[in-house]
Amino acid sequence: MKREGGPMDTKADPILIVEDDPNIASLVEQYLTAAGFTTLRAHDGAEGLRQARERQPRLVILDIMLPAMDGWDVCRELRKSSNVPILMLTAREDEMDRVVGFSLGADDYVIKPFSPRELVERVKAILRRAGPSRPVEPGILVRGPLTLERQKHKVCRDGAAVALTPSEYKLLCRLMTAPGRVYSRSELLNDLYDNEVAVIDRVVDVHIGKLRQKIEDDPSNPALILTVHGIGYCFSDQVG
Repeated sequence: MKREGGPMDTKADPILIVEDDPNIASLVEQYLTAAGFTTLRAHDGAEGLRQARERQPRLVILDIMLPAMDGWDVCRELRKSSNVPILMLTAREDEMDRVVGFSLGADDYVIKPFSPRELVERVKAILRRAGPSRPVEPGILVRGPLTLERQKHKVCRDGAAVALTPSEYKLLCRLMTAPGRVYSRSELLNDLYDNEVAVIDRVVDVHIGKLRQKIEDDPSNPALILTVHGIGYCFSDQVG
């Protein structure tokens, strides 16, 4: 479900609205349509997951409290095979809900009642972050001074090769793939060990620290790999 079009090409692919309240779904659809987006709608979690897999939307607006399958489970299942951006909706203001949402791979979190205009702007911001920094060859990521070539497992900074361990490469590849998206330590740990080895999640901090030493101008004040306190890490979406 990786999108190759420009981040603000609103006609490229639809936005999927997974919301069981028809009034809220209609309101969101109305404002997105007015902003130039095309939309799809699903009224329960199972249908939302099916449409997300079959229709490959550009972004999913996902309510948490859904019949058939709740938003947590939909998000969890989507993240097994897709990097489609996910904006979660909820009527609950509990901070732990937000932490859980981000740990499952959500890109943003909006609490009901919300301003539909703000929701549209959040959608636009997510799509800007999700789009490629500039046109590049397939399999190559370019983020600021870094270039990562997946097929060669090669990373360069300002044209000079950077020697990374396999763990450092895996972490950097995951983070560079979705600038601005926050990954929990447990998600990153699963990338490294595939749940086969019993290790503490702080191992990720050690690898990130060593990675920063190799790619940051000032590892003590990182500008590329950012810490999101209480959750994990993200690659900055402020580098072009």
